[in-house]
Amino acid sequence: MKDYFLNHPTNKLDKNSTNQILKTSKSIFFHKSFYEYKKSPLIELSVLAKDLNITSLYVKDESFRFGLNAFKVLGASYAVSQILKKNPNVSVFCTATDGNHGRALAWSAEKYNKKCIVFVPKDTSELRIKAISNHGAKVEMLDLNYEETCKYAYNISLKMNWELVQDASWDNYKIIPAYIMSGYLSHFIEMENQINSLIKPDFDILFLQCGVGSWAASAIWYYLNRYGSYKPKIVLVEPTESCGVFDSFIKGKRTSPSGNLKTIMAGLNCGIPSKSAWNIIKNGCDGVIKISDNEVKASMRLFYNSNIGDSKIISGESGAAGLAGLLKCLNDSKLEGLNKHIGLNKNSRVLVFNTEGDTDRDSFSKIVEK
Repeated sequence: MKDYFLNHPTNKLDKNSTNQILKTSKSIFFHKSFYEYKKSPLIELSVLAKDLNITSLYVKDESFRFGLNAFKVLGASYAVSQILKKNPNVSVFCTATDGNHGRALAWSAEKYNKKCIVFVPKDTSELRIKAISNHGAKVEMLDLNYEETCKYAYNISLKMNWELVQDASWDNYKIIPAYIMSGYLSHFIEMENQINSLIKPDFDILFLQCGVGSWAASAIWYYLNRYGSYKPKIVLVEPTESCGVFDSFIKGKRTSPSGNLKTIMAGLNCGIPSKSAWNIIKNGCDGVIKISDNEVKASMRLFYNSNIGDSKIISGESGAAGLAGLLKCLNDSKLEGLNKHIGLNKNSRVLVFNTEGDTDRDSFSKIVEK
């Protein structure tokens, strides 16, 4: 089977509750109200772009965001604020997480002096668990995978009357995931005086890492809503062994990943795609590519061991997946069909995101600094 899927999107947004919430988002003003707020840097890697024989390569580096080393806080904090506007008496927030979202929710709950309970799937690293508990959250590891952990968190939240803040939607659970997606819009809006220019973006192709799909869908929604037919080509990047969006495209409907769910890309090791996200993804993404752990390790090292003249970027396993997707397209002759489909060539201007820094310091050190 091929490592990529070509999609021919409608480039249209349906009229539904999720799209309405995204359209009315005030997340950028909310995030600017925090004293920790600072726009994350947009970095041009001009030397690497020359080495790759493309015109330009930009990286939006989220490893500094609010001191939490990942972008997830944009979604969780905005969702918590919207929930408390409607119901200030919420006393306990709950979620399932592979690490970054749980830490983001714990940080957000701490801001409002609320309790937070976080369930993590088996094999979650001790460092990720400690990072969550440092914000006062109670963390419990379950002998389950990510998708099963989400179901557990949902059921126990109903039983205990906790407020579930999950970054995936399903039947009868759409509003809070839409708030999270709305929060993610902030870092796309931050680039509106940079490469997200008024008429057309100043880049041609966007490689986005994809787990459950909410963040990728938020990006697709933003570029479709802002540019319509002038949006950049968008390629989603998933781990080979946990590729729920890829498998959903193959089957023509949302489905759980068919792989063994063993990957170092913990933030992308998710289950069935979010229902609301899937609807946006299938209408706006141009392709999906699968990458291996070794390919993302190489990208982490490439970010860190920068060329003279380029900035050093500290990127975690999930954070470097977008770059890994670009490198695979450029280096693997079997992906010629995808490259032609998205117009990847020497004239291409490419944007990727570093969605996390060294969120697991031990793992990062073994991969990059050995």
